[in-house]
Amino acid sequence: MTTTRYAALLRGINVGGSRKVPMATLRDVLAGLGHRDVATYLQSGNAVFTDTTGADESTLAAALGDALQKEFGFAVDTLVRDAAYLKAVADACPFPAATLQGKQLHVTYFSEPVGPERFAAIDEESYLPEEFRLGDRALYLYAPDGLGRSKLAEALSKPRLYPGTVATSRNWNTVVKLVELTRG
Repeated sequence: MTTTRYAALLRGINVGGSRKVPMATLRDVLAGLGHRDVATYLQSGNAVFTDTTGADESTLAAALGDALQKEFGFAVDTLVRDAAYLKAVADACPFPAATLQGKQLHVTYFSEPVGPERFAAIDEESYLPEEFRLGDRALYLYAPDGLGRSKLAEALSKPRLYPGTVATSRNWNTVVKLVELTRG
């Protein structure tokens, strides 16, 4: 039996008191889908699990999204990524992650590849010292004053940049923790 460790990344839950998804219920929903070794991290929609069905990431994400819709009555954009992908994204970080504080560096995960043409209108130099780089279905954002004060993050979050694409961000501390939790 093949088993793979995954992380489920839920977008836009438990923010500002709305769209509540208790982590205990999220664990129950994942277990109800037949997943094992389910754990959650923080309250912002990060869960790890072992899958034995052999389903691909898109199928797993769709099944979880459907189950969450039934449980809570609202849609939850969901990405599922395997341990190897999460580690590859962390390893490919173009910024000196080891020297930065975790809240200065962020990764936005995308449901599909996103090319540089989507960002051509952004004048990167006008946002310095903030910077971004694209990776494999990921965008790395260096925001030295934090995400809340980042003008570049605001420019990058425009929905027109990602039509039809699910995008969800995590700070570097969470990126590293998800790699650790999916190691097995």
